[in-house]
Amino acid sequence: MGSKSFGNLLDLASGDLLDIPQTPRALPRVMTAPGIISDVDGYGISDGDSAVISLPCRERKIIVANFLPLNGKRDSETGKWKFSLDNDSHLLHLKDGFPPETEVIYVGSLKTDVDVNEQDLVSQELFEEFNCVPTFLPQDVHKKFYLGFCKQQLWPLFHYMLPMCPDHGERFDRDLWQAYVSANKIFADKVMGVINLEEDYIWIHDYHLMVLPTFLRRRFHRVKLGFFLHSPFPSSEIYRTLPVREELLRGLLNCDLIGFHTFDYARHFLSCCCRMLGLEYESKRGHIALDYLGRTVFLKILPIGIHMGRLESVLNLPSTAEKLKEIQEKYRGKKVILGVDDMDIFKGLSLKILAFEHLLQQYPSMLGKIVLVQIVNPARGSGKDVQEAKKETYYTVKRINERYGSPGYEPVVLIDRPVPRFEKSAYYALAECCIVNAVRDGMNLVPYKYTVCRQGTPNMDKYLGLSDDSPRTSTLVLSEFIGCSPSLSGAIRVNPWDVDAVADSIYSAVKMSDFEKQLRHKKHYHYISSHDVAYWSRSFSQDLERASRDHYNKRCWGVGWGLGFRLVALSPNFRRLSIEQTVSAYRRSSKRAIFLDYDGTLVPETSIVKEPSAEVMSALKTLCSDPNNTIFIVSGRGRVSLSEWLAPCENLGIAAEHGYFTRWNKSSDWETSGLSDDLEWKKIVEPIMRLYTETTDGSNIEAKESAVVWHHQDADPDFGSCQAKELLDHLETVLVNEPVVVHRGHQIVEVKPQGVSKGLVTGKVLSRMVDEGKAPDFVLCIGDDRSDEEMFESIITTLSPQSSSVSTEIFACTVGRKPSKAKYFLDEVSDVVKLLQGLANTSSPKPRFPSHLRVSFESVV
Repeated sequence: MGSKSFGNLLDLASGDLLDIPQTPRALPRVMTAPGIISDVDGYGISDGDSAVISLPCRERKIIVANFLPLNGKRDSETGKWKFSLDNDSHLLHLKDGFPPETEVIYVGSLKTDVDVNEQDLVSQELFEEFNCVPTFLPQDVHKKFYLGFCKQQLWPLFHYMLPMCPDHGERFDRDLWQAYVSANKIFADKVMGVINLEEDYIWIHDYHLMVLPTFLRRRFHRVKLGFFLHSPFPSSEIYRTLPVREELLRGLLNCDLIGFHTFDYARHFLSCCCRMLGLEYESKRGHIALDYLGRTVFLKILPIGIHMGRLESVLNLPSTAEKLKEIQEKYRGKKVILGVDDMDIFKGLSLKILAFEHLLQQYPSMLGKIVLVQIVNPARGSGKDVQEAKKETYYTVKRINERYGSPGYEPVVLIDRPVPRFEKSAYYALAECCIVNAVRDGMNLVPYKYTVCRQGTPNMDKYLGLSDDSPRTSTLVLSEFIGCSPSLSGAIRVNPWDVDAVADSIYSAVKMSDFEKQLRHKKHYHYISSHDVAYWSRSFSQDLERASRDHYNKRCWGVGWGLGFRLVALSPNFRRLSIEQTVSAYRRSSKRAIFLDYDGTLVPETSIVKEPSAEVMSALKTLCSDPNNTIFIVSGRGRVSLSEWLAPCENLGIAAEHGYFTRWNKSSDWETSGLSDDLEWKKIVEPIMRLYTETTDGSNIEAKESAVVWHHQDADPDFGSCQAKELLDHLETVLVNEPVVVHRGHQIVEVKPQGVSKGLVTGKVLSRMVDEGKAPDFVLCIGDDRSDEEMFESIITTLSPQSSSVSTEIFACTVGRKPSKAKYFLDEVSDVVKLLQGLANTSSPKPRFPSHLRVSFESVV
């Protein structure tokens, strides 16, 4: 269903892609949604499901991740595949946060290679037995996708490592990017094979699948999509170095809800949206939200938790207690400092070991009394950087043990082998202190596991001969650059690069009083036990339901090609203005009012030349010459420039500076619309704005006759926005008793007299026409920005059936597809010009015979 329609999308996105075989379609079609989107959205993409009847079913969650929560191996005797659930996978534990009746389907890759001729059978077996849908990426695609683009480019970049030279990471490779897009397309095909649009919620996990939302959103405009990033999101300065930065960013924005572990990661994402796409965010009842082309994209900030029951069940194993007794005996009389990390350049292993060496140097009394046990998990990636990190770690450990060790005492114990869960849990339960010294990490659940193991269980206490009321203690030394650090406020936070400070922190943790250790442990355990993986899953699921609630209340259009696709969601009554329909209504009418904005409506915003074109002037002159027309240009520009540019139009009305100055035609005098002509407040405003201009590089002041505007569009987006907010507060405070309004618009702060707006001047013009017995039966109003929304609203209010006896056809139109109070839209300025030319042709005087020919003709008749 999806392969055919997405082929062209991929070609447009990244050129010639890898030759990908069609993904097998052996899975049954599970309650597939009917083709309702193409009828509503009109994007020209056939859903392919129009003949399928949607059956009622219970709520389902489709969990999409790089790997399925399965373990698989081939039976040595039968040669058949045997699969089992990976009980350590957090994806499997998500179900604990869903209602019991929820059906969960998993989509992802297997950790083992399955031959092509076995894939159909394995797919059927996994779906029927485990509700799992395997993706089966071709080996060359998987290698370039996972080990290539994900691990060599995205992973280092998201952990703040730039490829400044060939020896310092891999440079961007277009082939690897194409493989990433290809892999995401295969995942999309699989999701489309099982989705029930009206019932299913899709939850995508991690950076491996950042363009998957684009594929799904393009195919199903109202799909309910959530995404959670388990890695850090880098600052905008780092992220913007990625050549495909916008494709990935728009991919995430095609979701309804985006989750991050910490506010820092979310703040970096928001900064990228602001700097690259010009988007601004706001807080809606406690939820951070981005307005993206009429859609509201919500952000969720909540660190993942652990599965308490799973960990406690391991603590209750006899093997765990036996191992604990064994290592207690081994390290009797010594305090154990524990580290559990992957062999990874970002985990700070060498920095941690160097800090421990510094501890032994600074505090010789600790020799023989303290041991660092470092458990090294297998590396998740491969490459020169991993090998170098491993080599450095072994060398440092060897040097320390040779220098500070003695018979029966090894200061640093490096355990570099697969360690069973029960053994790892025993070390957690024994350790006096746990240190996580990563230089950058997404979350890291080691401190959580350590704290729970130090709490123990009743069964474990009984086996070890401990009473239930035995004091529980734990101490944590955590890098400030890991995701769990903000949540564990009782931990000793350190800068991993400051080796001396880390050493002092370890010493403080060891020497801390038992009472303080108990207080810190109690605080941490309460948080960890109440914010487990079920809480995390339930909270995210509830927010995704809330974020998807308005899907069917808006009309959707797809915009853009390839990975630049995005969805515009607008009011269901919002539609393109038909020139033919408007001209027909214009022809039927007898009294007409036309209101036009200037910048962005008659002249493109991006144009350097601000004078109106010859086509615009010709249409305006013709329209103004019709005695049945009242035409006004309503603009924020000054009256001098507007008068000069529009001078050829004798009968054209002008409302300058948002209606502060108004004249009905070229021969009439300017009227002042403000409630007060006193502009003494400018003497207060201008010095304040100059101060902010001096301190905000890229900002400037525009002085109008009636208003003063501070612009910051050329300033740093974050700093400019911050300064604008501060300026707004400052001006509102000092002008509280002045007859002015302080307004913050798009990249501006404006101070203008009270009672001045485009809406007010439009209402006055229409009211005057009604009072003079010239009530219009045709009104056209076109504008492009926020200030023009006041005109749209004013027209509807002024010409409501209660206030006017004349039936009026109203055409309120905004330029560009975006949320608006207008009922209609035109895409760009050229469409506005075509409309005006069509109206002008209707207003042009009919050709008449010369008088001598008319006489001759009449005599013949």
